Amino acid sequence: MKSVTRSLRILEAVAQHQPVTVGELTKLFGLPKSTVQRTLVTLAESGWLRANRRDTTRWEIGARVLAVRPAALQGSSLFAAAREPMIRLRDTVNETIHLSVPDALHSMVVVDRLDCDHPVRTFHTIGDTSPLHATAAGRAILAQLPNRDVEELVAQGLERFSDTTPADPDELRAELDRIRTHGYAVNRNQYRPGVCALAAPVLDESGTPLAAVAVSMPDSRYDADRESEWGGHVAGTAKEISGRLLGG
Repeated sequence: MKSVTRSLRILEAVAQHQPVTVGELTKLFGLPKSTVQRTLVTLAESGWLRANRRDTTRWEIGARVLAVRPAALQGSSLFAAAREPMIRLRDTVNETIHLSVPDALHSMVVVDRLDCDHPVRTFHTIGDTSPLHATAAGRAILAQLPNRDVEELVAQGLERFSDTTPADPDELRAELDRIRTHGYAVNRNQYRPGVCALAAPVLDESGTPLAAVAVSMPDSRYDADRESEWGGHVAGTAKEISGRLLGG
C-alpha cells in the first residue's frame, strides 16, 4: 500500500507541476532519485505519465488520465449543468454538439457529445484530444486566459495542421482579440479538413474558463451568412451552463 500511495502522490505532483524533472520531484518528496525514477517509469509504462516531447527529461500527464477523466466528469456538476442546454442547442441547429475541457495548455479533451440526425455529420470520440490553437473550442478557452498563458503556448511552438491554421503568433493573437469581441470562436478547416465548428467558453465566477461548448459540422453545410446566428446560439448556451454552475 505504501508504494501505491507514493505512486499516486507522484502522479498528483506531476499533474500540478508538469512538465517536471526527476530532480524536482526528488526535492519535493525527499525520496531517493532511483525510487522516483522507478515510479515514473512504472507509471509511464501503464500510460499514466509520458515524457515531454520537447524535453524528454521532463514528465507530464499521459493519455490514460485523459481517457479516464471524461468518465469521471459524467458525475460532475459541469456535466450535469451542461446536458440540457446542449440538448436544446443540438435541437436548434441540428448539428453535432460537444463539450470539451482544457488539459492545462496541452490540449482540449472531449467529455460529452450529442449527435445530430444528419446522415453525414462530424464525429468526436469521448476522450479525443485536440490542440488549443487550432480548434474553435481551444481558442475559446485561450481567449479567456491571461496573456502570460497565451505567450507560454506560443513559446512552445504552434503546429500547422492546414493552410489556414493560425500558426503565426500574431495571427493567433489577432484571432483571440476577435473572439473576445464577438464572444465565440470559429474554426473553418483549421484542424481537420472538411470540419468546421463554432465554440464559446463556460466560465466560473472569477471568469476562468472551465470548458468550451461547440457546434461542429461538415464544411459542406457551413454557411458564412449564418455564422453570427450560430455563434450567438453557442455563446448563449455557454452562458446558460455557466449560470447553472453558479446556481443561477
